[in-house]
Amino acid sequence: MINQNLHRQPTALDSVTHRKLKLQMPVTDWRVADQLNAMFVAAAEFGDVCREFPIVFVKAGKEPDGTDAIAPIAVFGLVQNQNLYVTGERWRAQYIPAVLRAYPFCIARIDDDRFAICVDTAWKGASETEGQPLFTEAGEQGDLLKEMTPYLETLEAEIQRTRLVGKKLLELDVLREMRFDATLPDGRQHTVDGFLTVDEKKMTELPDNVVGELHRTGVLGLVHLHWVSMGNMRRLVDWHVERSAAETPAA
Repeated sequence: MINQNLHRQPTALDSVTHRKLKLQMPVTDWRVADQLNAMFVAAAEFGDVCREFPIVFVKAGKEPDGTDAIAPIAVFGLVQNQNLYVTGERWRAQYIPAVLRAYPFCIARIDDDRFAICVDTAWKGASETEGQPLFTEAGEQGDLLKEMTPYLETLEAEIQRTRLVGKKLLELDVLREMRFDATLPDGRQHTVDGFLTVDEKKMTELPDNVVGELHRTGVLGLVHLHWVSMGNMRRLVDWHVERSAAETPAA
């Protein structure tokens, strides 16, 4: 999954073209993500994500049948190009979402059955002089690429499974536009919108057999984790105020 605010120059790996390419891993300077205000999260990581980030839903293009594709994301900032979880070089939370953890690697889907492994060649840790080689001199996968390939394959499978969760919520018509209003210390109002949340009233009105199915498939548990995560919006407001104060010159 490629994000233009993170992957500046995603390039499909080729054993000939990138025979000498090396990466300085692991990533320790997270300023590369300082303009990333949200990131896709897989259903399998909701339990970890909900402790640190608000989880909301967004429309992410179209499904093959023409319906809206719905994707869950972790929110990192309250305004465009703001990541409140990056302070200097440091990632501020204990958990890093799986797609971000794969950086500088990412996946470009070719079709329903095929995808290409890419690397952000604009990353300062990519060069031909320092780091771990991606390929051997014979053109075989190096140790780093051997380690990352199954991780990316598993992640891509989780991304596709997570699409089904969004599709189910859309079918049940339980999603609604989200609006979060906060009053800043100076009295100004700040509004966050453009996201979708699961409507609690609509969920309670679902027939018992539907709720039972959601429980068996794990979707109901994911919805509850989504609701729990929304308490982290207050943290973002506090951090936003903190950063704004630090960036405002003293009178």
